[in-house]
Amino acid sequence: MKPTLIAAVLSTLAVGALAQPAIVYDMGGKFDKSFNEAAYNGAERWKKETGKAYLDFEIANEAQREQALRRMAQKGANPIIGVGFSQGSAIEKVSKDFPKLSFVIIDSVVKQPNVESIVFKEHEGSFLVGMMAAIASKSGKVGFVGGMDIPLIRKFQCGYEQGVKYANPKAEIYANMTGTTASAWNDPTRGAELAKAQFAKGADVVFAAAGGTGMGVYQAAKDAGKLAIGVDSNQNHLQPGTMLTSMVKGVDVAVYNAAKKSTPGVSSLGLKEGAVDYALDKHNEKLVTPEMKKRVDAAKADIVAGKIKVADYMADNACKY
Repeated sequence: MKPTLIAAVLSTLAVGALAQPAIVYDMGGKFDKSFNEAAYNGAERWKKETGKAYLDFEIANEAQREQALRRMAQKGANPIIGVGFSQGSAIEKVSKDFPKLSFVIIDSVVKQPNVESIVFKEHEGSFLVGMMAAIASKSGKVGFVGGMDIPLIRKFQCGYEQGVKYANPKAEIYANMTGTTASAWNDPTRGAELAKAQFAKGADVVFAAAGGTGMGVYQAAKDAGKLAIGVDSNQNHLQPGTMLTSMVKGVDVAVYNAAKKSTPGVSSLGLKEGAVDYALDKHNEKLVTPEMKKRVDAAKADIVAGKIKVADYMADNACKY
């Protein structure tokens, strides 16, 4: 039997075998208090509402991506959700072999007829928290700590920088990436070192877009009496009084919706769709002044209305503003 025919037979068998959602998390684990955990929360919401189970897998190294996705497909899971841009090439391969199954990729685009690609306008939400950083800063100096040095994280950084400069054109920004491999998502020790170096230069607010590495950044901010900004999930509760806000990204809603019904094609979600925003709750309300909220909400309305255009780093791999 030819390989393509085997794949088709497996695919057909698989569809009838299980038809329950599956999630393959990115490096850092599903309890990273950030990106992966947001996906987990979305899956748990689906489970609670439907009373049905889902499959999931936490990868420990790069080689496991395709293996995990293929294993889920062979079990007949449907849809199969890959969390994180790094799953892109593996989903492209596996989705071709299982054309009757539905796949979902979050934070990347895979152009296959059975794949739903969900991407976010992180630069829009990052612009808002950049404004907040600039307004809250007493020194006029702020910082950014990224995880893995990839265009997506540069997109966060670029949006943040634009927001900082919009609120205070004279502000100084210090930026560092944690590393160039997937381990950069889960290195809190390095995150703390980078944050401390920025504080030593005078920064008094730092935004971390670094997955689990951010935990070190937030602890360093607390220890130094500085402010920090969380990412992806609402992280305000992690260090109340230190967390100025969080740039929340609706990964949980995306996973929940995809688990209910996956629709092939590309969805790009931003402020207008309520998919990115800044977080305001009991943990940070004392840090967010009425004046700050007024200015940020006005900018948010202008971005939605198209009056403020936030440059997207990934449009041409450059931060042009």
